[in-house]
Amino acid sequence: MECLFCQIANREKSSDVVWEDDEFFSFKDINPKSRIHVLVIPKRHIDSVSHMDGEDVPLIGNLFLAIQQIARNLGIQGSGYRLEINVGRGGGQIIDHLHVHLLAD
Repeated sequence: MECLFCQIANREKSSDVVWEDDEFFSFKDINPKSRIHVLVIPKRHIDSVSHMDGEDVPLIGNLFLAIQQIARNLGIQGSGYRLEINVGRGGGQIIDHLHVHLLAD
């Protein structure tokens, strides 16, 4: 069975979509921790930061460019935001699919 985030990125499960391109998918967190709380995921499944390798370097660079674009679209690029990446259960990762939390008050 595919992971939940793969199903969301493939639109097999519903989500409140914020932004999408060929490589990434962003949607609102169902349990927001701030006024703006979106998740940004690569469409290609990678379990976590611990599972990346050298082939993922271009993807990860593009991930941060996508986050920049999402922040611009949300109108928070100038005021600021924070990014959170949890790795493994001990680090707070619940879904085994690399994702970045973009949060702003």
